[in-house]
Amino acid sequence: MVLEPGTDVPTIRATNQRGDAVQPAFEQPTVLYFYPADDTPGCTTEAEQFEEYAQQFADAGVSVYGVSTDGVASHRDFAEANGISFDLLADPEGRLSEAFDVPLVDGRSQRTTYVIARERVVAVYERVAPDGHATNVFEDLVDTGVIAAE
Repeated sequence: MVLEPGTDVPTIRATNQRGDAVQPAFEQPTVLYFYPADDTPGCTTEAEQFEEYAQQFADAGVSVYGVSTDGVASHRDFAEANGISFDLLADPEGRLSEAFDVPLVDGRSQRTTYVIARERVVAVYERVAPDGHATNVFEDLVDTGVIAAE
């Protein structure tokens, strides 16, 4: 059972694709999306589309993080190959997935996205279709007033 809207989010710390320790500040609006694996068609589509929106998310004060059970080297190669600028957090032991109650299937995170603000879950997307997901999340952030319309 994933964390429900209104639930306080756990404090997490993980290593990104550059080998930096990252502890997201969930006070400001944040998109934390879990995906199964680097370099798979759906996950590549999802990451590339979040990258397409990266500037709009940043301009609206929204942080974006991708999380999978792949390691730092895999994330680095994936980010470099696909021009991903936002942090991809390595979760090889599944600790982040566990903290957010994201199911693991064959050791891989099930595709789940959290929108977080003021250290609480605002919205949850489960078993999302990768194509168009970044657009939907951005539009929902505007529609729900989490971020202001441009």
